[in-house]
Amino acid sequence: MTQERTLPVLEAAHIRPYRQNGPHDIRNGLCLRSDLHQLLDKGYLTIDPDDRRIVVSRRIKDEYDNGEEYYPLHGRPLTPPADPAAMPSREYLLFHAKHVFR
Repeated sequence: MTQERTLPVLEAAHIRPYRQNGPHDIRNGLCLRSDLHQLLDKGYLTIDPDDRRIVVSRRIKDEYDNGEEYYPLHGRPLTPPADPAAMPSREYLLFHAKHVFR
């Protein structure tokens, strides 16, 4: 999402949460900065399953009167992985958009 290459802050994130039957499958994962991983897990950030663009919830502004750092990501296309087999699955993205994102 951000093209970050500082390894200590990068994490593997489940799109469909593991606790909600999300498999350990590369197509159910995103490599994210730790702050973005937390936002994804808490439903403040998702990926549109159809156009694969980043969606940032207005809840950040509403709940924390903040988000200036994150709103510029809104609408940015997801960078595809080098290996097409690792592309996030539409099925998992759809689950996250419908059941986790608010």
